[in-house]
This record gives sequence, C-alpha cells and structure tokens, in this order.
Amino acid sequence: MKQSPDILCIGSVLWDIIGRTDLSMAPGNDKPGRIARVPGGVALNIAITLKAQGMRPALLSVVGHDSAGAALLDECGRMGLDVAHVLVDHALATDQYMAIEAQGQLLAALADAHSLEVAGARILAPLQDGRLASPGAPWPGPMAIDGNLTPDLLAQIAASPLFGSADLRLAPASPGKAERLRAFLGHPGATFYVNAEEAGLISDSPVTCAESGAGALLSAGARRVLVTDGGRLAVDARADGAISLSPPTVHPRRVTGAGDSFMAAHIAAEARGEARAAALAHALATAAAHVAGESE
Repeated sequence: MKQSPDILCIGSVLWDIIGRTDLSMAPGNDKPGRIARVPGGVALNIAITLKAQGMRPALLSVVGHDSAGAALLDECGRMGLDVAHVLVDHALATDQYMAIEAQGQLLAALADAHSLEVAGARILAPLQDGRLASPGAPWPGPMAIDGNLTPDLLAQIAASPLFGSADLRLAPASPGKAERLRAFLGHPGATFYVNAEEAGLISDSPVTCAESGAGALLSAGARRVLVTDGGRLAVDARADGAISLSPPTVHPRRVTGAGDSFMAAHIAAEARGEARAAALAHALATAAAHVAGESE
C-alpha cells in the first residue's frame, strides 16, 4: 500500500538544461564544456533531496501534455516521487530552465516557468477537493513553496485558510523573484530560506552578510529566517535568538540547486527532531556536497 505524503512541494517542476565548463568565461565566449538535461525546478529539486533524506514528498505543479512532460513525470516516478497530483495540461508546454556555469559559478540563466504561471491556482486543486486536504480539513504539515508562483497566487496562499494550519517553508527561486515573498512577512507559520542578496530585496534594506540579512527580515516582520551567504557564515534566526555556522570549505563544481538542497536537508533534519544547530549544520553539509558535485 502506498504511503501518504508527509510534505508537499509546490512550484516549478521542469527540465534543467545546464551547460558547465571548467574554463573561465566572459560574455560572448564560446568554450568547450558539457551540457546535460536533468529534472529540475525549485519544487522538484527540493522533493528529490527530501526523498533522499527519507521523507515522502508529493508535488503540486503542472507539466504539458507533451513528450517532455511525460518523460519528466516518468523520471520523477523512477525516483520514487509522488506526482499523482501534478496537473497535466493539454494547452500548455512543459517548462524549462537553462543555465551556463563556469568554474563552479553561475554565469547566466533563464527560467521559463510560463506554464506554471498560467496554470495558477489550478495546481492547488488537490488541497480543496479532498485528495490531499479540504477547506474543512486543511493540510496540517509542512509545505515547501517556491517563488516561481505568481505574486498574486503567493498573496492568495499567504491569506488563505487552506494554508493556515501548515508549516510553510519558502524559497524565493532567484533574486529576481525574491520580492514575491513579501506577502509572507508577518505570517505566523512561514520560514524563509534565502541568501543575503534575497534577504535585502525582500526586506528592502541594505544587507552585507547573512547576519544583517537575517536582522533585516526579522525587523520586516518575518517569523523565522535561514540566510546563507555562499562560503561565508549562515544564520538561522527568529525572535528568541540566532544560530550562526560556517559552511564546509569545498571546491565548487556546480551551483544550480544548491539552495534547494540546503532547504530540503534542513526541513528533513527538523522532521527527524534534530536541534537547530544540528539541523543547520546538516543543511550546510548537504549543500556543500551538492556544490562539490558529490551528489551527482
């Protein structure tokens, strides 16, 4: 008998097309490297790591009724992920993301989450029709929500009683979409997972490091924040105090998905009952292994 999910991952499920080279690059360069197409998207990346950490994530998203969507759902199924509630839309194409990384640093990226934005609130139907929850019995556990959802939909989620009993874990998806999460400032059930740049954008404050980013977000009304800053200090902060740790030192080979790995590993550690410091250390170690390419 299939077990029910213990966490929902809501947001982008798409194909990542990643080009990587160990050579230095500048705009306009044409260098040798490797190109891979792999399952990706913030919600899916989080679900993959959660599954590897022993949790049972279910995805709420959309794919097109096309060969790319069918292949993506098949691959998710092969990984043991619950895609039973992913919307398959005949009128939409499966989303995709394209990035170029050079020497372990992101040079440029484009996220085409058009279908997710068009599908909008339709991806949330299983939370209303009884398949996963209903207005009379809202989802009571954790949800990972990513900033690829539209600002309007994120604002609806922040105000909706359908999400009022959930432990909301928020990922901005990118600095370009970070401000979409402002709707959750002041939300009593929300935890933000951001980098220092994103913390400054959400709080509309000057931020120079993870610690100042955490302080700015708390002052702006956030209940709890986890702020990273590359290889520098990371912070888990809430009103009753903050914990700061340095991440392991590694030689970076890839960056796409590092923040998603950090967030998922932290959620899984807390679900196992680990204390704050241990959960933060585990999340940093998992993200470092990802950046070093050890989880490929």
